[in-house]
Amino acid sequence: MQFRLGRNRPPAGRKKLHLRNYMMAELPTPPPSCSYVPRATGPLSQVYLNDQLGDCVIACMAHLVGLFTGNAGAPPVQFTPAQITALYSAIGGYVPGDESTDNGCDEQSALAYWQATGAPSGTNKIAAWVAVDGTKPAEYRAAMWLFENLVFGVELPDDWISPFPSSPGFVWDVAGDPDPDNGHCFCGVGYTESGVQIDTWGMVGTVTDAAMQRYAAAPGGGELYTVLSPEIIARATAKATNGYDWEQLQADFAAL
Repeated sequence: MQFRLGRNRPPAGRKKLHLRNYMMAELPTPPPSCSYVPRATGPLSQVYLNDQLGDCVIACMAHLVGLFTGNAGAPPVQFTPAQITALYSAIGGYVPGDESTDNGCDEQSALAYWQATGAPSGTNKIAAWVAVDGTKPAEYRAAMWLFENLVFGVELPDDWISPFPSSPGFVWDVAGDPDPDNGHCFCGVGYTESGVQIDTWGMVGTVTDAAMQRYAAAPGGGELYTVLSPEIIARATAKATNGYDWEQLQADFAAL
């Protein structure tokens, strides 16, 4: 089974906010495990053209919209191929039918577009996005529990895609050096005691805690974020009333 990648490194020097600066001492201890998959199985099972195009960043966005809407109690949104292509064109400059323009995109540009424009355009806008430390399990578990998502921008080791995963339940553990030619974006949808539950190419698997520290952090060319929508913020506040400083985060994002 063959899939595509398509994540580019974000431009150097772009300012970003870090979750650790907004977490409060009163934050409750997250549960031992959580998963937001059951209410969004339809959208999460979609490849979203990432077997034909280097649109992994767009596929991640679509998976997250399905995750957010499904866990809000509504029918989960599932994107059409036309909507995926339109987003890839708007964010990555892809011209349908012109392979020379299929060059991927970076997650920071996609998150900025999502916040300003929505996905699809005019809908499902996010309120903010912040960086999460992939070397600190307590931090990324708290982000996953509170905000119900993680966004990975990583450079996969060759062994993870030689061969590509062929079915759900795969496990990605430490497997050599990250390969800059294997840039890939995918989303976190839960966690267990072993690591983070992820969704990519329509399959749910696990990235171990050891692999998180190796590949989902800056020394390995990786980045990790969590996305905040108005609905996610409301649910996070119900879980942890004094768990994070949302007012300061809003002010800092406006200052950027």
